[in-house]
Amino acid sequence: MEAYYRDIDRFYIAVDCIIFGFSKGELHLLLLKRNFEPAKGEWSLVGGFLKKGESIDQTAKRVLYELTGLDQIFMKQVGTFGEVDRDPGERVVSTAYFALMNINDYDPELAKKYNAHWIKLSELPPLIFDHHIMVDKARKMLQNHVPNELISFNLLPKLFTLSELQLLYEAIIGKPLDKRNFRKKVAEMDCVEKTNEKDKSGSRRGAYLYKFNDLIQN
Repeated sequence: MEAYYRDIDRFYIAVDCIIFGFSKGELHLLLLKRNFEPAKGEWSLVGGFLKKGESIDQTAKRVLYELTGLDQIFMKQVGTFGEVDRDPGERVVSTAYFALMNINDYDPELAKKYNAHWIKLSELPPLIFDHHIMVDKARKMLQNHVPNELISFNLLPKLFTLSELQLLYEAIIGKPLDKRNFRKKVAEMDCVEKTNEKDKSGSRRGAYLYKFNDLIQN
């Protein structure tokens, strides 16, 4: 087979995953405390390199599965990052994805294996390379998608209270919402259903639990 591109420079292709979770009213990121060089001992996003026979999307799904053990995680491409000096190890071009998952679905054994930790978005440590730029862009994309696409159900348990749903929306957009207006908006949604179950952890009377319907989750 003729080598058409033998004189063209070659680079490494990678993916980096910005994995969002939600707990106790705050957004979190799943970060790695790197145990390898370069930047050993520093904080980074989850990532990996493209393998032969893989598309970029397939690489991202593989990286997410290897770290979480889950294969049904919502993800969306954020963009491609290719500054010449972005990685001190080699010339690496990386495509970033943001992913949304229920923080309670993550296997603690995998966390230990990969030295992964959920960190509050409000308390992020310095990140390696250009990972902070990726995170900022991913968060802006998430904020922009919330009003138009009900993707936030990926961050909640199957059953949730309206207060939990409002806290999630507030955490994503970064500002408080009027309770009455928010609940009116929820009542108008075709995708949110009230159940007969209650959460009584906060009071004896309890709060009704809701769920997203099958149409949204499929």
